[in-house]
Amino acid sequence: MRSTVTAIQMGIRVVGVVQLALGLAFWTGNLLGLVDLHQLLGILLVLALWTLAALAARAGVPGGLVAGAVVLGLVVPIVGLTQRELLPGSAHWLIQVLHLLLGIGLLGLAENLATRAKARLAPVA
Repeated sequence: MRSTVTAIQMGIRVVGVVQLALGLAFWTGNLLGLVDLHQLLGILLVLALWTLAALAARAGVPGGLVAGAVVLGLVVPIVGLTQRELLPGSAHWLIQVLHLLLGIGLLGLAENLATRAKARLAPVA
């Protein structure tokens, strides 16, 4: 199970970097034709986070972190998929920043879950 956690962690890292790059490109008005890809990758990130949370729970990671991953996994796509309608106009940048922070939070929580799970799954010397 430790290798599965590591594989998911690495996948989240790679997709996370792609997501950040795409998001920054969108903010600058570039690559807008890739918004659908960004949304798909975001959904895949959430599914990977939930899978990681389930594995972490099996490894004995505290339930609060696992529950936090479930909740964050629900909030991120809701904000992401509805952000065009949220606070339209000059204040819309607040939603964009919130979306960015939620995405970074997802990546951080995934790292935390993976690190804790792998520590509990470490082979006994």
